[in-house]
Amino acid sequence: MSPNGSDRSSRRPMRRKLLQVLTAGVVLATASGCSYTWEDFPRLGMPTPVTEEAPRILSLWQGSWAAALVTGVLVWGLILWSVIFHRRSRTKVEVPPQTRYNMPIEALYTVAPLIIVSVLFYFTARDESKLLHLDEKPTHTVNVVGYQWSWGFNYVEDVDDNKSTGLKTDPKTKLKTGVPKELGAIPDKYTKQFPDGADGVYEYGIPGTRSPDTGNPGPTLWLPKGEKVRFVLTSRETIHSFWVVPFLMKQDVIPGHTNAFEVTPSKEGVFMGKCAELCGVDHSRMLFNVKVVSPEEYKQHLKDLKEKGQTGYIPAGIELTDPARNAETNKL
Repeated sequence: MSPNGSDRSSRRPMRRKLLQVLTAGVVLATASGCSYTWEDFPRLGMPTPVTEEAPRILSLWQGSWAAALVTGVLVWGLILWSVIFHRRSRTKVEVPPQTRYNMPIEALYTVAPLIIVSVLFYFTARDESKLLHLDEKPTHTVNVVGYQWSWGFNYVEDVDDNKSTGLKTDPKTKLKTGVPKELGAIPDKYTKQFPDGADGVYEYGIPGTRSPDTGNPGPTLWLPKGEKVRFVLTSRETIHSFWVVPFLMKQDVIPGHTNAFEVTPSKEGVFMGKCAELCGVDHSRMLFNVKVVSPEEYKQHLKDLKEKGQTGYIPAGIELTDPARNAETNKL
């Protein structure tokens, strides 16, 4: 048999295997996406946003995918062009001319990645500054407490509409007085923006807690639709991460360090939340639910918690000295 015939016969099994691999890939891609519709495709795997801030995150996600696709098409095109037009000749075996120290090409593959990273950095930094901006007077404040192995929620609210009780503002220092020891781990820069008269109510969960609406595991955090809510995140023992999936945003919950961010829920319903940081052996059980309701239902829920005797607050975090608690003095 001629060498050429031998080469052709050896290539046939390889072609058959390549066809089988491509077929299997198409089947897997279509099977894994069967739960999605064409309307879901533009979100590129992201859930439907349910806050006013989430579309900004979705836009950044889509833009990153578009940039990656353009870069990928360019790279794949150059690879295929090289494979097709610069493959080894069947009749000639000599080594083709070699190119070394081509300054324009070297400058291109040095400068182009820097430009790509700089553009991505700009849009990421721009959106991050918007998403982490905190208003001077948030409409609602919820202290989210992470602990092994569930979540607690301190609603820092003036439930009884009585300004003479609860937290008060010192006219000289502008700081809050009457802050209970349960919230003692939260820095002054956050507590000074707690509402006057806030006496607070709370709810907490254990791994066996379930939502009365859906039966999903975890406690339920209630939020009002159309009103901005600040989350003040604290932990009692180890690092967790507060993630409400359709918010398209998460933030670490760190012992000894308080994080905060704000969202405005835009859609009523019950949504899934979870811990997104490997926090220990039962990390997978750190689930919770978020129920977005009308402002009237939200206020009634707080009153219901008070009638149940769930007044005050659960401990927010680890005990800190005052210098350590207020070490980060940057203004909101």
